[in-house]
Amino acid sequence: MTPGSNIPLSAARVTVDVAAPVRLDVSGLLLTADGKVRSDDDFIFYNQPSGPGVTYRSGGGSAPDAIVVDTTALPPGIEKIVITASPDAAGQTFRGIEPTATIRNADDNSVLATFTPPQLGDETALVVVEIYQRGGQWKARAVGQGYANGLAGIATDFGVTVEEPAAAAPPQPVTPPPAPVQPPAPPVSTPAAPPAAPATPPPPAPGAGKINLDKGRVSLQKNQTVSLMKGGRPLLSQVRMGLGWEPAYRGKDIDLDASVIAYGPQRNHIDSCYFGKLQIVGGAIRHSGDNLTGEGGGDDETIMVDLGRLPQEVTGLVFTVNSFSGQKFTEVAKAYCRLLDGTTGEELVRFDLTSAEPQTGVLMAKLIRQYSGEWEMTAMGDFVKSRTVRGMVKPAAQAL
Repeated sequence: MTPGSNIPLSAARVTVDVAAPVRLDVSGLLLTADGKVRSDDDFIFYNQPSGPGVTYRSGGGSAPDAIVVDTTALPPGIEKIVITASPDAAGQTFRGIEPTATIRNADDNSVLATFTPPQLGDETALVVVEIYQRGGQWKARAVGQGYANGLAGIATDFGVTVEEPAAAAPPQPVTPPPAPVQPPAPPVSTPAAPPAAPATPPPPAPGAGKINLDKGRVSLQKNQTVSLMKGGRPLLSQVRMGLGWEPAYRGKDIDLDASVIAYGPQRNHIDSCYFGKLQIVGGAIRHSGDNLTGEGGGDDETIMVDLGRLPQEVTGLVFTVNSFSGQKFTEVAKAYCRLLDGTTGEELVRFDLTSAEPQTGVLMAKLIRQYSGEWEMTAMGDFVKSRTVRGMVKPAAQAL
């Protein structure tokens, strides 16, 4: 096929795989007649692998990832499935690694058509092909449209706004108490959100051992740990992890994505909660939705965790931030995370990122369930080369 050409589909179920010399992330979007998704549930990819009539299939690294489309199972109103691809490696473009899409009959694996987009350069994401309905007939069209701003640009074009559903609306804002007096700090560590009560104790000296919440708000340094105990009892209510950042001085808007990865007792990956999957583990963990610029005061993205409702199999949570657009953390200022009481809004623990590396991901903090039932929070601040939460799963597990 050549760009713009189309063929009628001779099979009701088709598989579209996209191969290249490097590992690609392949995804599919279900679009209505206006060319938009109905909601973020219509964005099908590795962390949301199935939807009505559309399924993501991983190649496991030895074969290309694929999107399977069953045109007989698509919901009414869906008229087009867009197949996209982007390099898995952070910041990599399609220059010199032209991909090839192969459209197959999903039942017998016979090849219906192939398409290789020509003359690619600095594109970091592509709309490769589309499966669409015209006059009652399903067809496939070769597209090859590139985006320099990655999968985020494609998602925006097709209406993936990833707003918080009504059932998981964020809590009402709570007016914070007056700010405490803080010692001078480097500009990158200046809190971007209103600090909490003035009774903040000084941060413990490195190696001073485990502390708890009995004396009020705790400010952590890298690798320090606080036990979520108060009055001798473990905190088992709702907590909210707020993550914030701002563009560096005179810098451009930056699209960072906050996520949390849930693990089991053997460091086994259970699930990930992020802008494309706003609830996991039965709703015990909920994401507030995507912030595309980082502008404005306060938390840019928040993740609510109901500690009391977490399944026993969940023993570790790692909170991460990624640069979906490929910008480095050297272009970010005032990055921080803070743990708040989900009911009162009181800030319990805070960690300000005081250094930056030219990477696209950072492990901010982890919560670990102890045998006693209490949870401990440890400040991390470890940088990773990954622009998506998918690439954080392995390094986060190693850091538990």
